[in-house]
Amino acid sequence: MKNKFYILSVLFLFLFLGPFHLSASGPLQGEETESTVKELSEFHEIIYPIWHTAYPEKDYAALREYVPEVNRLAKNVFNAKLPGILRDKKAKWDEGMEQLKQAVEDYNKAAAGEDDQALLDAAEALHAKYEMMVRLIRPVLKEIDDFHKVLYVVYHKYLPNKEFEKIKAVSDDFILKAEAITKATLPKRLEAKTDEFATAATELLEASKKLKKTCSTKDATAVEKAVEFLHTKYQNLEKIFD
Repeated sequence: MKNKFYILSVLFLFLFLGPFHLSASGPLQGEETESTVKELSEFHEIIYPIWHTAYPEKDYAALREYVPEVNRLAKNVFNAKLPGILRDKKAKWDEGMEQLKQAVEDYNKAAAGEDDQALLDAAEALHAKYEMMVRLIRPVLKEIDDFHKVLYVVYHKYLPNKEFEKIKAVSDDFILKAEAITKATLPKRLEAKTDEFATAATELLEASKKLKKTCSTKDATAVEKAVEFLHTKYQNLEKIFD
């Protein structure tokens, strides 16, 4: 009977939590804290055969046949909404979206015409604009994304609601994740920014430690300032890669 109750309890928790997951020391996190846009990922289903098969093989017939699927998946991207954690990127997202819309329009026009070179050029531009959108929302490092997931909840949920005990509860998590950032290695394409990154990462770690120390004082105003300071240091880190 006990085993049956245990199994039912586990099933209930699984069904209840649904798309959420709980980190060992962090808050509940769901789709709002995932740096992905499902519709953009799905658009890759047509970008892949265009760029990796039809384009290099100069298969003009295939490039023309892909038009309906390009339009169908592109429409989903145009109607997609950014998750909360990417709200700071909305202006650049909207700008990139206009360029992607133009690329799709140009692809349609080229596919309807008889100029095969224009079709190849349009396919190349479509791929380039898609990649630009992907790079815009893709975290530079997993470690930075992990830190941001916790910061997002603290800055946009806990701080406005003055839930200082919850902020204190994740203060150690900030330190652990900031330490992971200081130990991370930038991808080769960003190696030139290594020194600047190291400085910003160290400052982020110090700001995390300051927050933990401030939380122990139970001074609400001081904690608010410490969170704001930490948020600024995170923004400084992100700006390196703009």
